[in-house]
Amino acid sequence: MLCPRVLEEIGDDYWPHIVNEDFMLDFFIDLDFMMAQLSVAAAMNILCVFRNPPAQPVAPANHANFVFLGYDLVDVQGSASALTNCGGFPDVFDNPELSDLGLIAVHSRATQIQARLRELHPQEPHADCHVWAIFRSSAL
Repeated sequence: MLCPRVLEEIGDDYWPHIVNEDFMLDFFIDLDFMMAQLSVAAAMNILCVFRNPPAQPVAPANHANFVFLGYDLVDVQGSASALTNCGGFPDVFDNPELSDLGLIAVHSRATQIQARLRELHPQEPHADCHVWAIFRSSAL
């Protein structure tokens, strides 16, 4: 949901280098390993993400030079953003709160929206969501 996959399939040697959880098999925990698997340097976004961080996270200091973009609230199935793909929740947040990228800028506001979505819309599957902090590489 965050971006299309750049590797066609998951090789047997990937398992120690990826998140081994439900829909997250495309999420690498080892940037150098992932970059070594890419056969060509195509135009792509390399993201560093944190799911439900307890506070504003800090991206790793490495050659990728990650820049913080904001927070998304993605349903627990990983299928849709509660901020931009669900038609809005005007009783929880106002669309002008979203950045040009459709993200929330401040951690405390993102977690507040997460709690209010669950409280006010318990029957809405997209309201049960994770807060994702998103960083994009500015070096690749």
